[in-house]
Amino acid sequence: MSIEIKRLHLARLRGTDGLDWPVHGFVITHPDGAVLVDTGVGGPQHVLSDWRVVNRSVADALAELDMTPCDIGLVINTHLHFDHCGQNSVFKHAACYVQRAELERAKRESPELYDWFDFMNARFELLDGDAEVLPGLAVLATPGHTVGHQCVVARSAAGGSDLLIGDAAYTPRQYRASAGENLPSGQASDVAAWQDSLQRIRSLAAARVHFCHHTDVIHE
Repeated sequence: MSIEIKRLHLARLRGTDGLDWPVHGFVITHPDGAVLVDTGVGGPQHVLSDWRVVNRSVADALAELDMTPCDIGLVINTHLHFDHCGQNSVFKHAACYVQRAELERAKRESPELYDWFDFMNARFELLDGDAEVLPGLAVLATPGHTVGHQCVVARSAAGGSDLLIGDAAYTPRQYRASAGENLPSGQASDVAAWQDSLQRIRSLAAARVHFCHHTDVIHE
């Protein structure tokens, strides 16, 4: 089975730590159709201004791969923060796979963003835990960053498996960090759950780990 991972550069933003962070999405080319993991940044203007977002359209990013939004058959959101689901509306034709707990969290904790992204009219496929989305492509429930965070695991043509980590860890250093290290602001809404999830995904021994907010790829 031929599955390939292609990274999209979707934005840059400046966090509360003052550092600039890239925002990446990922196209998974699969025999059953192309999958997009996370759609990039969007939301009310004051949110983008607060984070000093330098944004680009996901359509322009896809064009660099000679693709259009219509080529995407389904979307997976690792979670529903503004920098991961902000351009979901570009893919109204595609089902969007998200954890049920995450949709409920977004509605409860971020009603302004929830309304902005028009979630009520979106084509959500709600998941309750781990699930195989397509042959060789699965999501793993990894609560901690948010209660409904999920990672994506793909068996790729390059051999071994690829882990698309979402925000389960921002950087390779955090991925490898000991449990006692200080966490950056926003890394974990539930530290104990975050530690358990990180231990779980490390145990997968993925051949490659891809980050949303860092350009390096870990090759195990």
